[in-house]
Amino acid sequence: MAALCRGRHRWKKTNCLYVPTRNLTGKYDYDLVVIGGGSGGLACSKEAQFGQKVAVLDYVDPTVKGTKWGLGGTCVNVGCIPKKLIHQAALFGTALKDAKKYGWQISEPVCHDWATMMEGVQNHVRSLNWGHRVQLQDKKVKYLNFKGSLVDEHTVKGLTKAGKETILTAKNIVIVTGGRPKYPTNIPGAVEHGITSDDMFWLKKSPGKTLVVGASYVALECAGFLTGIGLDTTVMVRSIALRGFDQQMAGLVTDYMETYGTKFAWKCVPKRVDKLSSGALQVTWTDTQTGGEHQDTYDSVLWAVGRAPETKALGLDKLGVKLNQETGKIVLATDESTSVPNIYALGDIGEGRPELTPTAIKAGKLLARRLAGQSAELMNYDNVPTTVFTPLEYGCVGLSEEEAEKRHGKDNIEVYHAFYKPLEFTVAERDASQCYIKVVCKRFGDQTILGLHFTGPNAGEVMQGFAMGFQCGATYSHLSQTVGIHPTCAEEVVKVNITKHSGLDATVTGC
Repeated sequence: MAALCRGRHRWKKTNCLYVPTRNLTGKYDYDLVVIGGGSGGLACSKEAQFGQKVAVLDYVDPTVKGTKWGLGGTCVNVGCIPKKLIHQAALFGTALKDAKKYGWQISEPVCHDWATMMEGVQNHVRSLNWGHRVQLQDKKVKYLNFKGSLVDEHTVKGLTKAGKETILTAKNIVIVTGGRPKYPTNIPGAVEHGITSDDMFWLKKSPGKTLVVGASYVALECAGFLTGIGLDTTVMVRSIALRGFDQQMAGLVTDYMETYGTKFAWKCVPKRVDKLSSGALQVTWTDTQTGGEHQDTYDSVLWAVGRAPETKALGLDKLGVKLNQETGKIVLATDESTSVPNIYALGDIGEGRPELTPTAIKAGKLLARRLAGQSAELMNYDNVPTTVFTPLEYGCVGLSEEEAEKRHGKDNIEVYHAFYKPLEFTVAERDASQCYIKVVCKRFGDQTILGLHFTGPNAGEVMQGFAMGFQCGATYSHLSQTVGIHPTCAEEVVKVNITKHSGLDATVTGC
């Protein structure tokens, strides 16, 4: 990164942190201006105390369908929070079926009301919007509902909804504008008739029979909860599901979803979307394996084909901020600095950064402390845990089996694994074929754990605890020496003892 900035300013290396030594002169309106009021931007601005004057700019461009929301970014408004709440609604549907086996007398038919659910979800989201504004006020952070762009390395232009411009100057600027879902631009009718996750969580009416195009975690989570609340749902997959995740685990997730009722159109690509006189959407697609063309009608088409960083309107090119030309994301040093002095970025718009709320929050807080001269600690992006909230949840931390083989060689890793049955599934007579645990370790020496993967109930809760072990250099010996909590699904992790190399049956028997 220093090389990128050669001739612009000098860099002084202090241990693991590069600190610019360019002397700043003159006075600014603010010590720090943050562009973007999502999770990372809010965390950074609220953490930047220590006598500093701070402002945060946030503005949401409405979607093609006109959907807009308040302060808090994707996670609060159209991501993690509403997603998890609707996922919970879907789990209640499964629990109602289980309840009969446990003796509950439930009158039929049982149905789900979309409007009631969404009223509750959206009311909670609005309470979070208000809560963030109150927190900014308490922290004496100036909140400006402006669309921000850069004029130079110390100047930000803010534009209101009415088109009024305001110029702000700052010693340091942090860009945390995140990303937005992409529409396919080569499919007729995709934009006119489709929606994205930015719309899904603010729909007043049920989406009805839905085609979800894409197989990312967003696609599978949405398809899962739509199926769970009783909607006819199909996932159209061009190639593989959950790209970037362990593919054995991805297969278990989709296998469970198919038994759960979600339909899959594998190796298919949409060709066009037409709106019929009835209001239904007719989708034409091609099966890439046979070359055959097919059609069906849906009430909604949800595009979940990736996200694009919100960097185009920031004026980065004029300042020479280096971008990855393929992804459009900002190239960052380990301290979140860009190629231009005094301009920093974090979160989803950073090249190579995990697109996860907790990493953006943590990185934002650490950056704020460094800019205030209170710390030199850098963000550690290794071994970040995550969970996919599909009907059968999938939690993981560390390397996939494929990545471990790539880095260390297939003969140099050992995989401990187990198929287990959650106790809760027994009385309910639920199929547990996809409940699985995989611990990927170095094969020799102290058998350092490289990756941990878990499908089953409450996967996020299970994985959060084990993730701390990765920060401490956990080994298979540490795992096997840990006493489990009985009876839980998590205890099956510490009990794994069958290796893939052995070829033995990995099915857990007994209690």
